[in-house]
Amino acid sequence: MKQFILKEAPDAKLNISNFELQEVDLPKPEDGQVLVRNILLSIDAANRTWMQGRTYRDQVVAGDVMPSYSVAEIVESKDPEFKKGQIVTADSFWAEYSVIESRDVNKCPDNISLPNLLSLFGIAGLTAYHGLFDVGEVKASDTVVVSAAAGSVGVYVGQLAKAIGCKVVGIAGGDTKCKKVVEELGFDGCIDYKNANLVRDLKTHCPEGIDLYFDNVGGTVLEAVLIRMKNRGRVVCCGAVSQYESSSPIGPRNIPGFVITKRLKLEGFIVMDFKEKHMEAITHMTKLLNEGKITIVEDITEGLQNAPKALVNLLNGKNFGKSMVRVAPDPYEQKMS
Repeated sequence: MKQFILKEAPDAKLNISNFELQEVDLPKPEDGQVLVRNILLSIDAANRTWMQGRTYRDQVVAGDVMPSYSVAEIVESKDPEFKKGQIVTADSFWAEYSVIESRDVNKCPDNISLPNLLSLFGIAGLTAYHGLFDVGEVKASDTVVVSAAAGSVGVYVGQLAKAIGCKVVGIAGGDTKCKKVVEELGFDGCIDYKNANLVRDLKTHCPEGIDLYFDNVGGTVLEAVLIRMKNRGRVVCCGAVSQYESSSPIGPRNIPGFVITKRLKLEGFIVMDFKEKHMEAITHMTKLLNEGKITIVEDITEGLQNAPKALVNLLNGKNFGKSMVRVAPDPYEQKMS
């Protein structure tokens, strides 16, 4: 089988050359493990942070097989809880097949499209939901701003907020992305940070200030947004993608000043903090989907060999919606055909 290892850790910007495609023997599961055939790999900005040091998981170092969340099919099971042919989500790897501890595998419902298990009903949608409702305590009267608005999480943050009646303004890179989030996803406005005076344009779009900011980028964008926050506003700290490839990361220069004078609440989170509330989130989003109030946005790259390119593209803002890589054909689609 084929798999990707991290050939060498990047000093600054990640390149395709940092990875190496290997051909190795198919692994064999032992007791308490399953062998899965990976179908879809989740591509996330967090993949880059894993190379920089220990986070909520061990650091990825040179020689390691690149880890990834995946949708997969069980090929062989050494755990009676799992059977051959079951579709699961799992902490897996950039590989055609993976041996995984059964405790890290979750059974999937058979009535959800497999890509949707990584997008709306997976890490992306769940992060958006829990960040908005459980961390940000969003209210219908809020003016909400979200950065990386065309990214895997941002597209759902905006739509979920709009669905309960919020005014929503996105921040994205490029005129094309900004038009898409407004025209296709229903945002009230979107600012192209590449060609904007953020402070001025945020004032134009949010003349009365910002109640809730969902931050996916950190750095100077966060700095600009803090200026426009209302007193007792909330900042949900989800990611800092603008800093992941910098050898000298920068933070907002107006912290703690604005945090104190505006009495702001800043809170970070990891989606698995709210694992016990996942079904509540899925139920909420399923209802919105059935009512036509939310659009699923997926960016699927074909072929394991293109996984490094997909991650590099994401880090350079070239994706629209949830980024993933298809490693193998979808067995559901095969049955239907």
